[in-house]
Amino acid sequence: MTSKADFTDQEWELVREGPPTAGMITLLASSGGTFRETWALAKTFAEARKQHGDSELLDALVAEKPEMKRYHSREEAEKEGLSRLSQAVALLDQKASPEEVESYKRFTLSVAERVAEAHKEQGTSVSAEERDAIAKIESTLGRKREGEFQ
Repeated sequence: MTSKADFTDQEWELVREGPPTAGMITLLASSGGTFRETWALAKTFAEARKQHGDSELLDALVAEKPEMKRYHSREEAEKEGLSRLSQAVALLDQKASPEEVESYKRFTLSVAERVAEAHKEQGTSVSAEERDAIAKIESTLGRKREGEFQ
């Protein structure tokens, strides 16, 4: 099992920022609801803490308060955030088991989805802009969920 000790401080920070960054990309995809969406991100981490034991890597990740990098625009969040997320997954591919990498990807995507669902926009639970952001996150993670947001 992979643990926090298997990473340098810089590597751990990269891995650690992935899920909240996915949330921020989704949050910034369309305007409105930032309080609810931020709350959804924090709640997703809190709920994951209760599922302790499935993955030492995820346990260490959710044990720490999610820190969200501040972005000045949706474009900046998308460009920098997706790049950092891609780097995190590449690092995990080198250091973690395939199951741990998949768990990380699943958790990261669930953070983005929960943020998207937290606030109705344009009369729908997930806006077109949020669906687009989630699709970009899925692509960066190298995974696609069938039937989600279709």
